[in-house]
Amino acid sequence: MSKQHAKSLFERRRARVRGRISRSGTTRLRLSVFRSSKHIYAQVIDDVAGRTVATASTIDKELREGLKTGADSAAAAAVGKLIASRAVAAGIKSVVFDRGGYIFHGRVKALADAAREGGLDF
Repeated sequence: MSKQHAKSLFERRRARVRGRISRSGTTRLRLSVFRSSKHIYAQVIDDVAGRTVATASTIDKELREGLKTGADSAAAAAVGKLIASRAVAAGIKSVVFDRGGYIFHGRVKALADAAREGGLDF
């Protein structure tokens, strides 16, 4: 499989996920995940107002010292707990999970499970 073909499959998955979220007509905020080869990032986004309410990533100073690497499931779980605590502090309890084009497995699943444990409902 060529890189171009893999990229187009990723973009198709991402469009399918975002389409389902927008068609659901929910007024909940969106928990968006970005996964790179070295780090993982999460944001709680208010699409109506067009602003980011809370963010967390493996490059945050709070997490950077305590993690061996930013690219494993333990780091993703730490980001999930941090984003949940920041969202709850901002008064957000319920979100819709936007995995982007990533398959719900490994680091993405670890982040989602930790966010649920931290108090977010999705």
